[in-house]
Formats: sequence, structure tokens, C-alpha cells
Amino acid sequence: MTFPKIDLFSDTVTRPTPEMRQFMCEAEVGDEQNGEDPTVNRLTEMVSEMLGKEAAVYLPSGTMCNEIALAVHCRAGDEIIMDQTAHVVNFEAGGPAVLSGAMIRSLQGTRGIFTASQLEEAIRSQSRYHPRSRAVSIEQTSNLGGGAIWPLETIQAVCDVAHRRQLVTHMDGARLFNAVVASDVSAKEYAASLDSLWVDFSKGLGAPVGAVLAGSEAFIEEAWRWKQRIGGAMRQAGIIAAGCIYALRHHIDRLAEDHEHAKQLAYGLAECRGIDLDPAQVETNIILFDVAKSGLTADEIADRVLKEGVRFSVMGKTLLRAVTHLDVTRRDIEEAIEVTRKVMREVVK
Repeated sequence: MTFPKIDLFSDTVTRPTPEMRQFMCEAEVGDEQNGEDPTVNRLTEMVSEMLGKEAAVYLPSGTMCNEIALAVHCRAGDEIIMDQTAHVVNFEAGGPAVLSGAMIRSLQGTRGIFTASQLEEAIRSQSRYHPRSRAVSIEQTSNLGGGAIWPLETIQAVCDVAHRRQLVTHMDGARLFNAVVASDVSAKEYAASLDSLWVDFSKGLGAPVGAVLAGSEAFIEEAWRWKQRIGGAMRQAGIIAAGCIYALRHHIDRLAEDHEHAKQLAYGLAECRGIDLDPAQVETNIILFDVAKSGLTADEIADRVLKEGVRFSVMGKTLLRAVTHLDVTRRDIEEAIEVTRKVMREVVK
């Protein structure tokens, strides 16, 4: 494998800073499964308070957060409504079908964001012949929507429809703090209309492991049952939870740097031959761009760029993604633009 000099594959490639590592080394620990790890307990208290929820649970991954939440909310045969680009649909290996026996009804939103009226139309009428519409899930920010931010008003309107129709609401908050920093809307405001949501620490916040799922006390009690059932309970997890605490204290505001770098990269890539990209659509730290006009596939372009030390991720036949993060500097962005410009000049005559 070629290890890139500048890795824009995802914000999941971030590494803990020396300061975070030191903080983790000094963490007080206990048996997390028994509720005896003081650092984990402090983390869940911090997240509950930030999101305005009664309780929270620390889990190894965001995917586990989604799957546990949907398993708690749904019974076998229920239907969950979400955008067709959602992480649950595309990147969780059919988890709802396996773990909760639920169906997915996907909507065609705009950049991963659907409307209250679309939800209203998608909710099933009460009939023995239909699956029961049970839950609605949104993803903040939308990964396959290019880091698009769900507006607070849209979230509120969608949740109003869902609750009026007796559906529960869930947020995949993998990049919620990116939305918070970019929009100046607090996490608590975004969370207020939702029955459950989670936040990730191993992406832009730069911690090595973990996510926290939050909701009512009754919801978290059932989430713990699922955590135990699928092997998510841990022992001296304070060592990794400490990285999350450090991230909450030091790495949220700095997400603005990632957004600035993403804008800089987007404008640079948009000037390259053979690349289709609208920089005005870049709201946070994710850039999607199309290379169809180059005459090559996304895989072929990605391979050529990687040989020059820059890694993008392939998201479709001609679609590439770049994600800025803690380990990417302004100089890295400038070099990534130079490398991509050079490669595109070579392939587009």
C-alpha cells in the first residue's frame, strides 16, 4: 500500500495529538460495563448536557450507535424513513435488516436533505397490508451530500410531522459539530426535536475511538441492553473516552479551520481541467467532485494522484471525495491542489 503524504481520504484518518495522548495516558479508569469507569461516566454526562438529553451511553462506533438506536425504536417489520444517501443505507452492511428486522424507505432529497412534505407523503397509512412507519432518521451533516448542513428549521419541521404521526426521530450526528461550528446553531438546539442522536469523536474531533448515543433514560436503558447483546460493553474504557473529553474541550472550535481549508481546496480543484465542482456548495469539510470530463474513471484519477502523494476517496464511477481534518494544514491544501492540477493537465489534453 502507498501511504500518502497528504491524506484527504476521510476525517476518520485523524490521529490523536500529543496532548490528547498524554491526557489519555493519565485517565482514571474502572470497569465500564459495570458503570464504574469515572472517565466514561464524565464523558456521557458532558454529552448529555451538551445535547439536552437525560442520559447517554459510550459506544465503540457511530455505526453501533445507529444500529442500536434503530433496534430500540423498531420492531421486526417496521419501516424507517431516511434519505437514499444515508450512512445506514449505504455503509452499515444491511444492519437494520439483521439486527432489528426493520425495512428502510429511502427518500430522494437534495444533497441528503429531505423536506417535511416528502416525509408526510412517505408515511404509510394504517393497514394490515403495510409495514408500520415507525422512525425517521436524518444525517447531520450529510456525507454523500457533500457535507451539507440540515437547517434547524427543516429538522424542526420534519420532526413535527414525525411526532404528529407517532413516529420517533433519530439523528446520525457523525459530523454534528461541523454543522454547529459552520451554522452557529448549538448542538442542544439541533437536538431538541429529536428522540435520539449521537455524536462521533473519531472524525473531525480527532479522538481515536468512540461515539456517544443520547436520549431519554428509558431509551438509554434499552440501548445498554443492546450494547451488551452485541458485544459493545467494555472494561477500562476511560483511556479512550479521555480522548473524547479532550476533543470536546479543545477540538470543536478548530473545526472552522477544516471548513476554511475545504473552501480553499474546492476553489483550487474547480480550476483544474476535467473537474466539475461548485465551490459554493461546500459548507463544511467535505468536497465531492466529478471527473467525467477527464475521460477517466474516479479510480484511475485517484490512483494517479496517489502516486504523487495525495489520497482522495472514490465515491462513484467518476465521483471523488476529499475531506479536510485535523492533520491537514494550509500548506497541504496548496500542495494537493498543485498535484491535482498537474495530474489533470496530463490526462486532459
